[in-house]
Amino acid sequence: MAKKENFTEGRVAKLQCEPGKQQTIYWDGKTPGLGLRVTAAGTKSFVFESSLHGKTVRITIGDTRTWSVGKAQEKATELKTLTDQDIDPRQLRRERAAAADAANQAELRKDLTVSDAWQVYITARTAKWGERHLRNHQYMAQLGGKKRTRGKREGDPDTIQPGPLSPLLPLRMSALDAEAVRDWLEPLAAKTPTQAAQTYRALRAFIAWCADRPEYIGLVHENACNRRMARDVLPKAKAKTDCLQREQLAAWFKEVSKISNPVISVYLQALLLTGARREEMAGLRWDDVDFKWQSLTIRDKVEGERTIPLTPYLASLLAGLKQKNDTPPPRYRILNGKKIENDLKNWKAPEWVFSSRTAKSGRLQEPRINHNKALTAAGLPMLTLHGLRRSFGTLTEWVECPAGVVAQIMGHKPSATAEKHYKVRPLDLLRMWHTRIETWTLEQAGIKFKRTDELAQPVLREVA
Repeated sequence: MAKKENFTEGRVAKLQCEPGKQQTIYWDGKTPGLGLRVTAAGTKSFVFESSLHGKTVRITIGDTRTWSVGKAQEKATELKTLTDQDIDPRQLRRERAAAADAANQAELRKDLTVSDAWQVYITARTAKWGERHLRNHQYMAQLGGKKRTRGKREGDPDTIQPGPLSPLLPLRMSALDAEAVRDWLEPLAAKTPTQAAQTYRALRAFIAWCADRPEYIGLVHENACNRRMARDVLPKAKAKTDCLQREQLAAWFKEVSKISNPVISVYLQALLLTGARREEMAGLRWDDVDFKWQSLTIRDKVEGERTIPLTPYLASLLAGLKQKNDTPPPRYRILNGKKIENDLKNWKAPEWVFSSRTAKSGRLQEPRINHNKALTAAGLPMLTLHGLRRSFGTLTEWVECPAGVVAQIMGHKPSATAEKHYKVRPLDLLRMWHTRIETWTLEQAGIKFKRTDELAQPVLREVA
């Protein structure tokens, strides 16, 4: 150990690291435990060293450029007092840092807004949601104000409107109580009752999620969305009954078959003939279509995925799309009167069954416009895309198909113990009933279809 000398400002300035060493520590002869560490690079800092519970404790006090000798001696004396009382200064420092951090977090929690927590919620739940469900949540919280670039119809504003949840986003989480929710919900329910109900359910799920998170404990009012408010403010839910009747099938198929875009035409027929949900069918890839074993693998929201039969008529429609899908574009195309060469070297067939060149996702996004036009041309009442799923479930009654078979094809959760645990239907059994359903549907629609090895195209005929 180097000889102890009383530290002064002049003496500290002159001390240097011993040659051949990475660092040298000099000890103050006046203050117990106070040392000066000098590195080979010339950096100087005050340190404190003592013994605690039989072990050496060394703590850096600070750089000599910011600590004077007098201040360093006071700090060393303070640390020595702690070690003499068997208190570890390092543990005390950690506890103080933790307390300061907790205080900072508390301050940040006070200022935490609904918008901040909503973004964390969306990020955490994205992996468990479908694409459409995620888009709905993003729409609810959009701020609006941006210029509308697509999807503008006559009478629509030029800018994107704020989402229904946007008035609540600037609020602090601690202010999101039942009174704030009611003040937001009542005018929204009076203006757009259906949208209000959907947004309220999303907000209730969000609050329940926050209540289980430790970082939001003490900030969340768990009763902000209570049953009494929903009962008093929101309109009562009405069961939807839009559904194609047997006598309407001929007119519906006739007009849907006329849709100029074959992707939309086949998509709509596929919804009716399989009872699939709109996003399940829109998300179908060619890897999910097995023409050899006549099956479709659909990714659903209940079991994750299900395999259903690929019936003959639908197989013929998809085969036509497949041929179109795998055909590369011509070498040249005309754009604004100019002849432009297509990049055939980098061209590859789309992965989506119902692909779209204009959609950012590469697949079909909005078929409702063409469907509504077909309904109008057929003289039929308005029918949602989910109504086509409802139509499939209803029309199966005509062929006396077992309810369990219909539920398995449509992707409904089993509703009875026997269905859950004692009935495992193979694909061939589903195919027998599903083909029977399709055959009956085509007969009512007046479509003559005869399957051949080449999957012959159907022929539409008029029926009285």
